[in-house]
Amino acid sequence: MFGLFSKEKSFNKLAERVTNPLAQSLDRWGAMEKLRDKGDEEAIYALCKRFSITADKTIEDQQEKDWTVATLVALGQDRALPPLRRYMKNAKQLGYALKVLGQITTEDTIFEVIDEILADEEPGYVRDPKRRIDIIEWLGQCDANPKEIVARVLPYVEDFDENVRFKSIETITYKPDPSAAETICRAMVRSEEESKRFQVRCAELLAEKAWPVGSHKAEVQALLPTILDKFSLEGDTLKAH
Repeated sequence: MFGLFSKEKSFNKLAERVTNPLAQSLDRWGAMEKLRDKGDEEAIYALCKRFSITADKTIEDQQEKDWTVATLVALGQDRALPPLRRYMKNAKQLGYALKVLGQITTEDTIFEVIDEILADEEPGYVRDPKRRIDIIEWLGQCDANPKEIVARVLPYVEDFDENVRFKSIETITYKPDPSAAETICRAMVRSEEESKRFQVRCAELLAEKAWPVGSHKAEVQALLPTILDKFSLEGDTLKAH
């Protein structure tokens, strides 16, 4: 019984050291390596938590996080995915975890994990939109089916947060699919939209891809003299000038 208690205490110390931003870098390295060597799901889950803190020294912080990414990737899907998935469920930021996810599993599983996270990130007000922004930005860089990417990003074109809306348009710009056109038009012309930056970016994408404005033609026309003064309508499509 005492041996089990001692092992648990030792493990807890390692886990705490990994997530202590004030610890010496060498101490964190030692704890990270021991967790890697232990190698069971709890140890790898604790190692994933290194992504959750930012150490005082920028270079050391980056090196430790890059090492953690490389270590998890080397472990492969069978060993790294279950604890990574568990970590991502409640992590406040997802950028590094997404880097790992994209390298250890298939496109189908990637979207399965993304869908699990987004199920708890419905468009609308949230105090901190960092999680959804991380996913939206990463999908813009992800080498996956554009139609599948757009299907997941499109609801956030009408999110409460202006940065989320703008990042969504940016991702669709990188991974364009015509299925996005109607929603983008609707978001661009809605009466409650207050961000000219967002509206102009929508117009730029619609013009670049020659996607029709469809049933929103009259509303788009009303924006041309003011917000979209660098655009014109030719038939059903916007033209930049």
